[in-house]
Amino acid sequence: MAIPSTPAPQADDAPRVITERRGHVFLIGLNRPDKRNAADFAMLQQLALAYGELERDPDLRVGLVHAIGDHFTGGLDLADVGPRLGPNGLDMVPDGGLNPWQVDGRGLSKPVVIAVQGICLTLGIELMLASDVVVAAASTTFGQIEVARGILPFGGATIRFPRAVGWGNAMRYMLTGDRFDAAEAYRLGLVQQIVPDGTQLGRALDLAERIAGQAPLAVQATLANARTAVREGDAAAEARLQPELARLAGTTDARIGMEAFVTRTPASFIGK
Repeated sequence: MAIPSTPAPQADDAPRVITERRGHVFLIGLNRPDKRNAADFAMLQQLALAYGELERDPDLRVGLVHAIGDHFTGGLDLADVGPRLGPNGLDMVPDGGLNPWQVDGRGLSKPVVIAVQGICLTLGIELMLASDVVVAAASTTFGQIEVARGILPFGGATIRFPRAVGWGNAMRYMLTGDRFDAAEAYRLGLVQQIVPDGTQLGRALDLAERIAGQAPLAVQATLANARTAVREGDAAAEARLQPELARLAGTTDARIGMEAFVTRTPASFIGK
């Protein structure tokens, strides 16, 4: 699947995020290509609403975040967002939304795959860190450059970046603001696969559909237990393993999975 070519400058009221349902996969596209998909306040709100829709709809099993145009994101549009910062930071999640960076105590229960290309700065890296699988075009360049703008990363990089790549590797880039390429992102573990330019969305969709084809309750339980281990420690995750196994074993999907195993036929899970 090729990335659409960059369109002409958008009207101010053009949607900043476009969504598409493709089976059980929910495609969420950043749509401000004439500004390198820099996130203004409207984009932040619309992205939060898209994540809220993904969370609520039981028919949606996997999110796929991508970007229209040549670049994933140039980061935050400080000219638009800066004046909206209050004494408690930035209030960007409208009713019905969910913070895509999941730094307000509420997490997404479903997996997210991300396809990146071109420039991927600041909040783009943080969106990757808050997701589950990342596919990058070979020429993608990355940068956590907030310190060069006089602010700190506030979308979770200070929490997740060191955990994902190690303290020294994270500080190497967060404290200098230096850019790095896709090969370095892969070495660090920020990216799970590098593909030829223009093929990243297609590959990400393949992975998302592969995940969506599994038993959704089991996928969500696996994700939740892994996150419990990260947030609360191994003991908390271990304590929940057997109860979760018992719960899942009683589901219709577990029966479907067992029948598929016995008959050696593909399983068609229903999420119950």
